[in-house]
Amino acid sequence: MQILPSDQIVLDHVAARETAIVGRAVEWANLNSGSRNASGLAHVLAVLEAEARRLPAEVVRIPTRASTTVADDGTVRTEAHADALKITARPDAPLQVVLTGHYDTVFPAESPFQTVTTRADGALNGPGIADMKGGISVMLAALEAFETHPDRARVGWTVLLSPDEEIGSPASAPLLAELGARGHVGMTYEPALSDGTLAGARKGSGNYHLIVTGKAAHAGRAFHEGANAVAGAAIIAARLHALNGQREGVTVNVAKISGGGALNVVADNAVVRFNVRVPDAQASAWISETVRQIATEPPFPGLTLDLHGGMTRAPKPMDASQTALFEAVRETGALLGQPIGWKPSGGVCEGNNLHAAGLPNIDTLGVLGGDIHSDQEFAWPASFVERAQLSALILCKIASGEIDALKLKALRLETM
Repeated sequence: MQILPSDQIVLDHVAARETAIVGRAVEWANLNSGSRNASGLAHVLAVLEAEARRLPAEVVRIPTRASTTVADDGTVRTEAHADALKITARPDAPLQVVLTGHYDTVFPAESPFQTVTTRADGALNGPGIADMKGGISVMLAALEAFETHPDRARVGWTVLLSPDEEIGSPASAPLLAELGARGHVGMTYEPALSDGTLAGARKGSGNYHLIVTGKAAHAGRAFHEGANAVAGAAIIAARLHALNGQREGVTVNVAKISGGGALNVVADNAVVRFNVRVPDAQASAWISETVRQIATEPPFPGLTLDLHGGMTRAPKPMDASQTALFEAVRETGALLGQPIGWKPSGGVCEGNNLHAAGLPNIDTLGVLGGDIHSDQEFAWPASFVERAQLSALILCKIASGEIDALKLKALRLETM
């Protein structure tokens, strides 16, 4: 591969808009859009929709499905979610690229971490500046530039910006699956590591909520007439924790036990919340069955157990399609003087969903940064143009056939 004159025009388009690419990401990061901040999500969605309408594409809001949540008292509730934003160009083109991102963050409306500042070393420090409002800006910049390429008609593209990735994509998962099945190559804009390293193989993940119901009684007068749900939850939590080390690569994190009440009352309710991580499909099946079995065995009489949740993202191994795509991205990066490396990650993202649906994808094409999910989250300003140019050039090479999107898709389907 080499950078052709037509490619250079695209790259120059990105470089000329550096101030705007960084600036709009800062503006978006200054707007709180925690996953459950409905008004904040609505505001950011409106801003992103207006920005998307600058592109020569169809822009529509897509309703997302409701999900169920378990309250700390064991009550099961239905939770509504904000709309996703879908941006589509040339849906009938022979090659289809799916680009995804999320506009929610982990920082709730009441978080003290609300604005972007510039550190002494020049890095931008702010909520979502790396994860992933900076990534969304990079994505849109790449598409804006690609639309100047003479071979653009060969490539159709669809963007999905979702409101719920940080809580496991319960509402947008069907949309991701649908797009993944239709596309040839996926591009997702989670941040890369601060040195540009990409996430390669990813573990799968599951979130569970086990409701433990017991029987209330006076702790002094009638202790033995009760059944203590909190005590049962503690025993179950210990059983879950004991699964660690039983199968290579599988981890179980007991994150929270809630329930109970007054000290003189035998607790009649509790909820055990836990997350599992698995390296492959076989491990996923094992942990799913093991958790199900634990949830059918109350630790002592008088308790009932009700399991909610499950595996939310399948593992994403470095199969033949992923390996070939990463090598193509490495070669593309080399043309730009950007060394591209990757390593396994225990983290999960929309790339897991897309891969499970049959789409080879790179899911850390966002800005270079770090310390995400904390008030130290940062992004390097210079990486905005660099990463947008990388994505733009990938699109150019898909259009020219130098990155063979049809072959990549075929390789993925062979392993399903």
